[in-house]
Amino acid sequence: MRERERGGTMKGEGKTLFKSKLKWVGLVGLALSVFSLFTHFLLARYAVEGFSEYQASITIFFWRPIFEIADLSTNTPLYRRLWGPVRQLESLYPHATPKGSYAAPILQTNGFVFVRIRGGFHEIRNSISDVVVVARLLNATLVIPEIQSTTSSKGISSEFKSFAYLYNEDQFIAALAKDVRIVKTLPKNLKGARKKKEIPLFKVSRSVSPYFYRRHVLPVLNRHSVVELVISDGGCLQAILPHHLEEYQRLRCRVAFHALRFRQEVQEIATKILNRLKAPGRPFIAYDPGMSRDALAYYGCGELFQDVHTELIQHRRSWMIKRGFVKGNLTMNSAEQRLNGSCPLMPEEVGILLRAYGYSWDTIIYISGGEVFGGLKKLIPLHGMFENIVDRTSLSTAWELGKIYGREVNLVDKYPRTSSFVKEEMKREAWKTSGPRPRPLPPPPARPKYPYNIEGWWGWVAESDNEPESTVMELRMNAHKLLWEAIDYTVCVEADVFVPGFDSDGKGRPNFASLVMGHRLYQSAASKTFRIDRREVIKLLDELRDHLYEANHTWITSVRRHLRKALLEGLTHESMRSKSLSFISHPFPECSCSRQGHTDTSFHASSPSSTHLRVQAARGVAHPCPAWMNSDKISQSIDKTREEDLDEDDDSSSAGLFFRYSGGSHGGGGGEINNKEEALMEDQEELEGAER
Repeated sequence: MRERERGGTMKGEGKTLFKSKLKWVGLVGLALSVFSLFTHFLLARYAVEGFSEYQASITIFFWRPIFEIADLSTNTPLYRRLWGPVRQLESLYPHATPKGSYAAPILQTNGFVFVRIRGGFHEIRNSISDVVVVARLLNATLVIPEIQSTTSSKGISSEFKSFAYLYNEDQFIAALAKDVRIVKTLPKNLKGARKKKEIPLFKVSRSVSPYFYRRHVLPVLNRHSVVELVISDGGCLQAILPHHLEEYQRLRCRVAFHALRFRQEVQEIATKILNRLKAPGRPFIAYDPGMSRDALAYYGCGELFQDVHTELIQHRRSWMIKRGFVKGNLTMNSAEQRLNGSCPLMPEEVGILLRAYGYSWDTIIYISGGEVFGGLKKLIPLHGMFENIVDRTSLSTAWELGKIYGREVNLVDKYPRTSSFVKEEMKREAWKTSGPRPRPLPPPPARPKYPYNIEGWWGWVAESDNEPESTVMELRMNAHKLLWEAIDYTVCVEADVFVPGFDSDGKGRPNFASLVMGHRLYQSAASKTFRIDRREVIKLLDELRDHLYEANHTWITSVRRHLRKALLEGLTHESMRSKSLSFISHPFPECSCSRQGHTDTSFHASSPSSTHLRVQAARGVAHPCPAWMNSDKISQSIDKTREEDLDEDDDSSSAGLFFRYSGGSHGGGGGEINNKEEALMEDQEELEGAER
């Protein structure tokens, strides 16, 4: 009996021990599961960046680069012609430091200048440069400007408001410490006065002279210790200042090109995109189409589009005429505007020019500037000519882009927009299910409306003559566009080649592309920037309108000669047109210096005097650089420079071969040159064309 009890006890203890072991195994398994789940979350969040950097040469997110030749030789004459620097501008270097007696700002200023800025990316950047100069003129303390595009947008992150939404405040203050005294906010007593609207306010235009500020604004500032400036015109000071205020022009350069740095999150993603673009080890082109709805409406280019897009452009032009932004008729001859160079070049036309110049189908092209009006179908011909077309969305993830927005709340519009088309369908259904007959007949059916005409932000065109008010989500999107353009701006400035499709905005002033060209001229003047004369290009394109993809050698030579001239002579055009409207779009020669003993000097020494004068006319007269910037090591012999010019072999790959698989890398189209002597003559002609 005892043995049975003892055996039963042992069995009970065994069962208990077995159950306890199962519990421990279950607990360990549960702990491992939790740890595995946590590890997966970490990998999903942080491994995207590491994976993309490691695999950059194979795949960059949605972009899989395809190249015909694995290794691109950088020593060939063709490479120098397509990607090399502009030799005539190699001696120019950025130099925006004060040159004469320039006093530091004093602590006891005349008062505070509070600024509100309205507008897009290029208008904000231009206005901030002007505001700093105005504060220096008035010997005033500048309050960090308020950017209305962010303060008026509901639902954007509270982490980054106003100026700090786009730019680095601390960098801005530190970089200008020797120029202007800057504070982040007004003193408490003045904040209260501003809320009560007791601060004197000036709504200033972009062409105000320094005399106006000293004669009218300064006395008010001395009396009230504060003034408020409202800037909605893309600037608050005339672009060309008198010669004795040249130091203020250099101050503009220090603001635009040194003090205005994007906040860290924006700068980091822009740097990542640049690294991913350069990961394949090849140079790339940045192309800004400049095809905005406002610009097309302002210049009357609506008829270049079809269907709903023309109607949208005409509606916008009507709105501009009513408010006095445009003086002219509602209907414009778009064909004449295009011939005058007043309309943007279409992406297809830019692609043809680049192929004719010699860029191969596997060239990397970065599309900047936000949405291309007309939709992605406008980029299809360009993509047919160039395989590697990318933008910021194909070089980054939605999670990475979301990081720059900060923590934003989920918005639901209080009054969601309901399409009248949907309301009409509801009425018809109600009529069908209503009471017994007899009843009135339904209204006759309206003209058919296809879904693609009423879906999207343009859907109101098919329903109403009036454009609806912006929703909360659209206001937030407008604020996000500032960040997108900041990313594009950084990439375009650092690109090996920059091509603008249009250089004017919807108010007839310099646009995003103009600011990029100005920054590139300041930072690296010799980098290739095609300042295209659209009037001449349209004439060339119309010569072969019916056979654009079967170009002959003569036409290709004309295009190449024009684009070579645009690298240098385009500076003259920009100095006459853009500079008078925005100084930072052409900060030359005030913010540049000429480095002695450079190849440019030796090149000019052997050039005819007339050619030398033409080059100087295009460049302007730059001041000599300080002695510490000069170096004899960078100078090269005249013979070597001339030898490189004559040694450029002909690249006939683009003669009649504008698409990817049209043949080999050479030949075809009746434009191939088999005679080496003729090729050298062509290169000599192109060289002379560039000098002229």
